Amino acid sequence: MRVFVTGGSGFVGGHVIEALAAAGHDVQAMARSDASAAKVRGYGATPVRCSLGAVAPAHLEGVDAVVHCAAFVEEWGTREQFFEANVEGTTQLLEAARAAAVPRFVHIGTEAALFDGHALVDIDETTPYPARHRFLYSESKAEAERRVLAANGEGFATISLRPRFVWGPRDTSVLPAVIRMASSWTWIDGGHARTSTCHVRNLARAVELALTRGRGGQAYFVADDGETTLREFLAALARTQDVELADRSMPGFVVRPIAAALEGAWRLAGASKPPPITRFAASMMSRTITVRTGKAKDELGYAPVVSVAQGMEGLQQIS
Repeated sequence: MRVFVTGGSGFVGGHVIEALAAAGHDVQAMARSDASAAKVRGYGATPVRCSLGAVAPAHLEGVDAVVHCAAFVEEWGTREQFFEANVEGTTQLLEAARAAAVPRFVHIGTEAALFDGHALVDIDETTPYPARHRFLYSESKAEAERRVLAANGEGFATISLRPRFVWGPRDTSVLPAVIRMASSWTWIDGGHARTSTCHVRNLARAVELALTRGRGGQAYFVADDGETTLREFLAALARTQDVELADRSMPGFVVRPIAAALEGAWRLAGASKPPPITRFAASMMSRTITVRTGKAKDELGYAPVVSVAQGMEGLQQIS
């Protein structure tokens, strides 16, 4: 199968390329620069010079499936930044794929599309989007997913995978932040909120399965087996790099209003960089978010290929 991957030079996209190439697929990947081209080539893909929002049908000629990993994944940014990348970029890619008669489209979504600041406990694919979104990332990813699933039709199967808390080798956000902030680390509510997690290789496996078994017009949660607390998981993640997190804590009912006030001040000042803590981070770090993966297991045949213990051991070996 010839597969076109966006976001291939990033954390998730790079692992997706490696998994698909190892499975024998002919992988092509969007590359915006010489540096991106070198990266995706190193992972096993043929670079295609184009950028999100400007993918032409000609770039997708002969492609059997698109895997859309590219996104603006940030805590902070303008509405224009989130919607241009996550919504308009996805819409343009859908249109190009349909025009090129690509039969399959797999979108990397997120459980955050359902997150409005309140706990999400053992949710599944029947859980609705919130009536009102409080975070630009969540809102933009929800709208992107709506458009992906609405585009499903005869000859064009569209699927969205929803991983929760992606982690693993080459992570560019969570682990680096944990290490950077270790000495000043402050838990919210003691870090006792529960969470599902998803090793990046498990997500890549789900992508591989969705290419052949995914049901068009459907979303699927993807996660590691079991669940943990944020404290247990992040402390274990830090220990893979021989780092211990400071043992301080503040109550969520104090931190969340502080984050809101800081955001308001930063917005008024027109700051391009985020405040010390955002509303999104304060909520994500203090609310239980656990997902059920029964649908992916039943319909895709999904099963994790890396356990949490194996994943932690792997990070320790490359530290």
